[in-house]
Amino acid sequence: MNQDNFNMEIRKYLKKIGITSQREIANIVNQSISDGKLTGNETLKASAKIMLHDINFELEIDGEISLD
Repeated sequence: MNQDNFNMEIRKYLKKIGITSQREIANIVNQSISDGKLTGNETLKASAKIMLHDINFELEIDGEISLD
């Protein structure tokens, strides 16, 4: 295994996750504020799960996103 290539592939995948999830979260939060479901000063509980199906690996990361 080429360790440098492997690390680069992981970084590319995580960058894709970061960009996509940030855009989608921003869209749904803005829509929820527009719809009156959120006021814009909440702290939202969040979780993300990464899975590697071929080796039965799961990683879940919990956190919070403050809108204030």
